[in-house]
Amino acid sequence: MRLETRRQRYDNKIDTAQKYPISIATVNFMCDENLAYVVRTAGCFGLSEVHVIGSIPEYKEMRRFSGSLNTYVEMRQYQNPHDFLSVMKEKGIKLVSLELCDESSSIEDYKYDFSQPICIVTGHETTGVPVEILENSEKIYIPMDGVGFSLNTSQAANIASYEAIKQYKAKRS
Repeated sequence: MRLETRRQRYDNKIDTAQKYPISIATVNFMCDENLAYVVRTAGCFGLSEVHVIGSIPEYKEMRRFSGSLNTYVEMRQYQNPHDFLSVMKEKGIKLVSLELCDESSSIEDYKYDFSQPICIVTGHETTGVPVEILENSEKIYIPMDGVGFSLNTSQAANIASYEAIKQYKAKRS
C-alpha cells in the first residue's frame, strides 16, 4: 500500500525526470479527455511541452483525466494554426504530423531527425490536421492490420511519442 500521494511521488521524481526535445501539438480537440490524455503522455514520457491550438479545459477537468500531470506539463495555447506555425518556425521546431494521407510514411519506416527539436502534431478527431500545418510538416501514419483504420487521436499521439523517444534514445546510446 502506498503512503505517498500521487503529487508527492511526482515531486520526488521531478529532479531525476528526463526531458526530451520532443513536444506534441493538438488541434481543436472536441473531447477534453483527449487533451488530458495527451498531457498525461507528455508527463510520463518526458516530452518538453504540449502545444494546444484551440481551447484548454478548466484545470479541474484536466487534472481529473491527466493523472494530475497538468500541473507538471507546460501547455502553450494558440488561437489558430497560423499562430502555431509562426512560433514553430521562429523556434526552429520541425513538425511531424500524424495523418492518413497519400504523402504519409509509415511510422515503422520513418526516422525522426533530431538535429532540431520536433513537434508531433495530432489532429482534430474528425477533420484531422489542418492543411496549413500539413503543408509545413513531414507526415506519418500508424499501420493498422485490424478491421479498424483510425485510432483515437490521443492514442496515436502516445504511439508516435513512444516511437520518437525510442529512436532518440537509440541515437544517443
